[in-house]
Amino acid sequence: MTSLEQHGRSDPNNRGGSKSPFVAVVTGSSSGIGRAIAIEFASRGAAVLLHGRSNLAGIEQTVQAIESLDQQARTQTRVIMADIQCPQATYALVKSAFAWHGYVDAWVHAAGADVLTGESRGWSFERKLRELWATDVHSTLMLSRLVARYMLHQNLPHRTLPSMVHLGWDQADEGMEGDSGQYFCAVKSAVNAFSKSLAKSYAPRIRVNCILPGWIKTDWGELTSVEWNERACGESLLERWGTADDVARITAAISMGDGEFINGQSISVNGGRNAGSWTARSHITHDHRPNVWPSS
Repeated sequence: MTSLEQHGRSDPNNRGGSKSPFVAVVTGSSSGIGRAIAIEFASRGAAVLLHGRSNLAGIEQTVQAIESLDQQARTQTRVIMADIQCPQATYALVKSAFAWHGYVDAWVHAAGADVLTGESRGWSFERKLRELWATDVHSTLMLSRLVARYMLHQNLPHRTLPSMVHLGWDQADEGMEGDSGQYFCAVKSAVNAFSKSLAKSYAPRIRVNCILPGWIKTDWGELTSVEWNERACGESLLERWGTADDVARITAAISMGDGEFINGQSISVNGGRNAGSWTARSHITHDHRPNVWPSS
């Protein structure tokens, strides 16, 4: 685990004042939705701890975006690079996060395995599922439980309850065709179910909610075909792709006091779901069959 701190003054207009800023931790903030969430928190005056696994260049871009915000005072940021699949790195991440200011107001679990772009795009179904389960489910669940224990024992200087947010998927419960549907629906359904269970486990001392993005135009969305673009826009009642900023604004709003009575919820951010039949469909691959499998 590596750490890099950027020094600056907190926005004096934040909820706790410059001596006790609103502190947010965003895992997976080196790109995509995680980056947008971190920037949104910073734009609202929060001190933000940025996390990434290995994409240091991406984290630096996030820091630069925060520093370029039109604010009267710079927001405090700190960067920690850690692989949350490693228990020792996870413990060090949480310990450092809570030691930074002595407390954490909001923790957003945006870290997730990328199996749609780059080299991972060509992985087998089994390898993609294994990576998704290890990062998005197992590691996120264990990290969440550890964060919750720290939140229970911290001395929070604000009246707002500490908040935890997970990221699911709006189609997880209804299912989707193809390989992507099979592994993403299984993984994100698990995350959503865990999030609700965690909320029930730690209420009324911690709020836990799950954001369910629809089709969001991240790096994968930029590479899609015309047919997929039509499907993504058509499956939203607002007839457009969602953006990472759409997700970020909702996440920050429910974390920073505007959502004090929102807990244990699954919140769809999709412009209104409009299921239908589309030309573009997720493909399905066939697994290698060992000789012991019956022939079909």
